[in-house]
Amino acid sequence: MSRDHVQPTGRPAAASLTGAETPFLELLARGASADAYEQPVLLARAEGRPTEEIVALEQAKLLALGVRSELEGRRRREAELSALFETAHDLAGLRDLDAVLQAIVQRARSLLGTDVAYLSLNDPARGDTYMRVTEGSVAARFQQLRLGMGEGLGGLVAQTARPYVTDDYFKDDRFQHTLAIDAGVRDEGLVAILGVPLTLGHHVIGVLFAADRRARVFEREQIALLGSFAALAAAAIDTANLLSETRSALADLERANEIIRDRSGVIERASDVHDRLAQLVLHGGGVHDVAAAVSEVLDGTVEFTEAAGVPAAALEASRAEGHAVRHGGDWVAAVVAGGELLGALVLRGQPGLDPVDQSTLERAATVTSLLLLARRSAAEAEQRVRGELLDDLLDARDRDPRLLRERASRLHADLDARHVVLAARLDAVAADAEQEADARRRLWSAASHLAATRHGLAAARDGGTVLLLPLTGDDTATALARRTARHLGTAVHEAVTVGASAPVEDLAAHPDAVAAAYEEGRRCLEALRLLGRPGDGAAAEDFGFLGLLLAGDRDVTGFVTRTIGPVVAYDRRRGTDLLRTLDAYFACGMSPARTKDDLHVHVNTVAQRLERVGRLLGDDWQSPARALEIQLALRLHRLSAPAQR
Repeated sequence: MSRDHVQPTGRPAAASLTGAETPFLELLARGASADAYEQPVLLARAEGRPTEEIVALEQAKLLALGVRSELEGRRRREAELSALFETAHDLAGLRDLDAVLQAIVQRARSLLGTDVAYLSLNDPARGDTYMRVTEGSVAARFQQLRLGMGEGLGGLVAQTARPYVTDDYFKDDRFQHTLAIDAGVRDEGLVAILGVPLTLGHHVIGVLFAADRRARVFEREQIALLGSFAALAAAAIDTANLLSETRSALADLERANEIIRDRSGVIERASDVHDRLAQLVLHGGGVHDVAAAVSEVLDGTVEFTEAAGVPAAALEASRAEGHAVRHGGDWVAAVVAGGELLGALVLRGQPGLDPVDQSTLERAATVTSLLLLARRSAAEAEQRVRGELLDDLLDARDRDPRLLRERASRLHADLDARHVVLAARLDAVAADAEQEADARRRLWSAASHLAATRHGLAAARDGGTVLLLPLTGDDTATALARRTARHLGTAVHEAVTVGASAPVEDLAAHPDAVAAAYEEGRRCLEALRLLGRPGDGAAAEDFGFLGLLLAGDRDVTGFVTRTIGPVVAYDRRRGTDLLRTLDAYFACGMSPARTKDDLHVHVNTVAQRLERVGRLLGDDWQSPARALEIQLALRLHRLSAPAQR
């Protein structure tokens, strides 16, 4: 066949291929491999066919291979377009970003025919890029890689926003190799790597990769295809971010609407309680009416409680902060007036309290303090009357029993009942006269309030306060004195010492008994001071005849130290029981036999202890004069110890 029969394109003329193209058309029809197209030519040569026929077969083979290549290209482009279309369809119905990115990586790997495909995203906070999705990867270290900007092929793509390809990664010195990246790539066994950037506008947000575990040259069409998948991946990420922001904004709006609805309800409740409290104040309601109204609004149980009935830590925290505080499952709002702690409003069974409801409870506490102040103002006149009556009883000015009973009855006091006279005094020393006067006023106010609630009387006298309180049931003067000391101390936030008289009766007929009982209470108060027991309470019955001896400024501590100090010191150093043995010895009539039974020890032990006492106190310690002093010192030492509350 001559050159005249070949077209300018280099392809043989169709007229010269008559009959020669038939076997190749069959090969095209059944999609045979490229190697199969050599068989017709080889067979013709083997059969010794004419040269013209063999040349025609060669030209037909070239034409058939060209058609085959075109068909394969079209099929490949059709598959690529189909994959891109499916990916775009997935993106349009985006529900799960991870699933869409996984599909993109899977299709890229399939169409490019690579061993591995993966996608990394940039981390602006850390300034690097991290592995997000992998397909075909088997190495855990590779799947957890993080690449710094400019490190490795992926870091270079992320930094420059340009695609990069290498047919042998470890021999390519264009990239900055690091131990961590190279170790991950080596674990995965990758050799040829193609990376294209994921871009949104002018910003690179990550890299899409295709890689093989053998040397390979990626064609331009493959690079373009991977770039198309990268564009879809970037669009998917952007869409997912927008959807996430939209969902977040919708959730925020929903939460805002819920808060607004909730706030609206809370504000309505606050307005309701404000109106109720105002009506209570205007109509002369009491503290417990306020608590009941707030209970309805807050849907809980609110009670007014005296300071002594509230946990001290919670009460002091509320007082210091000026707000209601949580205590376990309750809320405590201190009721304070002029720095004085009057009690608290306690909301029970509401561990979670809305801030506005908390403010409602605090407002109710303020209203309660105002009501208490108003009631106190009204009560102060009554207190003055009570004080005047007690002053008259102390000074024995009015000896008409009928008149005394009438005055007491108007104050809800019963002078025919058993009473105890209590002398109370602050123990702290004020910095100046003004502070001392203020402290005394607070003590008198607290004592007057206590007397009014107990149907008693109170008056300021001798730098302290005197109270006349009824004694009921099995109560004792000692117990009443100690309770009063605790109550007044809590009310004024300082130690208050209280001395009480023995019970007295029929005061209307014998008003002079009040003055005598007051002197007895003062002697008990002085005894407590001398014994170093500030803030305590005691009655005459606690001291017996010693109460008379302790009046004045006698040096009790010095007397005890001089008399039995060596024994006290010995017990303290050695942990012995010499003082206890002495007490038992004198209580048993100075009989060692009875002493050993009382102490439940051997008589020799008693003898050894008494011998030790003799060495400490001197040989004459059992003489009548010394024995009396020692017994008195033992009694004083025992009394000076803190009382068991």
